Amino acid sequence: MIFYFSGSGNSYAAAKKIADATNDTLVNIADAVYHKKFAYTLQEGEKLGFVFPVYAWATPKIVEQFIQSLELYHEQQTYIYAVCTCGQSIGETMSQLDTLLQSKGYKLCSGFSVVMPDNYAVLFKAPSLQQQQRILSQADTVIGWVIRSILLERRNFYRITKGKHSRLLSHVVNPLFLRFATKTKHFYATKNCIGCGLCEKVCNAHCIEMHGNTPSWKYPKCHMCMACLQHCPTSAIQYGKKTIKKGRYLHPIYQKHKEG
Repeated sequence: MIFYFSGSGNSYAAAKKIADATNDTLVNIADAVYHKKFAYTLQEGEKLGFVFPVYAWATPKIVEQFIQSLELYHEQQTYIYAVCTCGQSIGETMSQLDTLLQSKGYKLCSGFSVVMPDNYAVLFKAPSLQQQQRILSQADTVIGWVIRSILLERRNFYRITKGKHSRLLSHVVNPLFLRFATKTKHFYATKNCIGCGLCEKVCNAHCIEMHGNTPSWKYPKCHMCMACLQHCPTSAIQYGKKTIKKGRYLHPIYQKHKEG
């Protein structure tokens, strides 16, 4: 079983590739939290994976919330792994995740980080198509290594990139991000909005409501997964002035999945 969380599709794509190779079931964490579905039973010999993006060098709060509520029925020696997708580095995310899992009585056996195109349009421009193809090609190679490690059930095995000043980024910058950079009041739709409601459909926080043909954000904060902004077919959704002319990015596999 693989629990995944994804905004623009990087983590979904990684989880899907792993699930195809391991014949495991995918569970969307955002849907599970919304429907309050926290109890799961693993079959004998079944592996357990957590796949999610790193937000400001830490685990997304929705992933933490899910794990804190998780009721897992499994064998004592279940192989548990984590895969974090990121723009460059993950800071102390893996150790924080391990601590959280241990508080629930679970043991993380291995962990991996995979560099993929950054979707945080508030700070970064979307990579060009050529850059996307290069980054995704390298990511596919890394995911192949990850899959082999998972199939071999390699324990105490970590292949991650923490980056410089990891403790500062995860323990100081991340709390500041959560406090000041997750406010929804800066989201708005421009006159290019066609009222399709796709943003409401893909919002992982179920924060968006359509009023007439215009989206509105009903909660003061969200996950900042950027799903609404990245999925918008007319690039009408903006976050203040910071995302104007930044371009948009969706993983091609995720785009096909959503369209299907």
